[in-house]
Amino acid sequence: MAVKAVNLGFQFPSSTPLSFGSSSPKLRKDRLVFRSSTVEQISFTESENSLIEALLGIQGRGRSSSPNQLNAVERAVQVLERLGGVPDPTKSNLIEGRWQLIFTTRPGTASPIQRTFVGVDFFSVFQEVYLQTNDPRVCNIVSFSDAIGELKVEAAASIQDGKRILFRFDRAAFSFRFLPFKVPYPVPFRLLGDEAKGWLDTTYLSHSGNLRISRGNKGTTFVLQKQTEPRQRLLTAVSSGRNVKEAIEELVSLTRNNGEKEPELEEGEWQMVWNSQTVTDSWIENAANGLMGKQIIGKNGRIKFVVDILLGLKFSMTGNFVKTGTKMYDVTMDDAAIIGGPFGYPMQMENKFTLELLYSDEKIRITRGYNEILFVHTRTDASRMN
Repeated sequence: MAVKAVNLGFQFPSSTPLSFGSSSPKLRKDRLVFRSSTVEQISFTESENSLIEALLGIQGRGRSSSPNQLNAVERAVQVLERLGGVPDPTKSNLIEGRWQLIFTTRPGTASPIQRTFVGVDFFSVFQEVYLQTNDPRVCNIVSFSDAIGELKVEAAASIQDGKRILFRFDRAAFSFRFLPFKVPYPVPFRLLGDEAKGWLDTTYLSHSGNLRISRGNKGTTFVLQKQTEPRQRLLTAVSSGRNVKEAIEELVSLTRNNGEKEPELEEGEWQMVWNSQTVTDSWIENAANGLMGKQIIGKNGRIKFVVDILLGLKFSMTGNFVKTGTKMYDVTMDDAAIIGGPFGYPMQMENKFTLELLYSDEKIRITRGYNEILFVHTRTDASRMN
């Protein structure tokens, strides 16, 4: 069985300074400093890694995903379910503990809590499973932030067989950091009858105890992990808008410490999902500097910025890049136009900057570009420029 190892466990104190430079080109640019730390090894089998790869880039834990993305996830899930994983997972110690929800399907029968919170990337969603105690429980937790608190919905649980857990919700409460007491969640579970009951089948539990697939009585599929890998943590940080720079530092440090080969600018279409810009320029300047939209890397050193405007209009700017050193490229953008169907309105614009490729794989790319701004791009397809 093929195994792919992923390094996890970098620790970054909240007081660690991260300097990304001023937005003014006249000021000195501080560089991002990468630090090494203790690394914990977590292994995924080849089939498990296929699921992790399929999940990368999906927003809202499945709420915002294309049909192709959903099909890729479903295929990977079905492969793992056929393989089986740990036998009788409900009786295994590996199922015990706190799991983070990574992906879920969202049928119309989803609960109000699921519809309200699960699809919001700003919140983290967890499930705690404790079956081998005097009070077996399954708890669903929505963490709003470390500063605000969480909502915890608890259910009394019992094991029906090697795969199925029966549960009945019986209490829920908000725990706010700024209050010394819990605030009850206003749901009368005792009056709900069978609506408060349900079951959860674990259809796959990894032998590492880090990956779980479950299906619920309302037809929902859940993918959960005890620990996420660095690329997942980066995209989660981007979606929530929190700790993005720390997640970038972790991923780039991981690559450097592993001694991986030098990355290259790969051909294809890349969507800009985050940048570290702190001062906003005009719309047209942002578009020309690659701070919006897509970036297409073509053959023979060709590069294009594309930004959708409205009503079918697009801003397009093409240019060239030349590799000048290790991970370094000189970029010249000098052919800009507003495009509408077969027509184009040329614009006199030119932009030159140095691009540093900090990290790149088939899914994610991290660069430092115009005005020392950091960029995170995700690959949208394998298209090429003509």
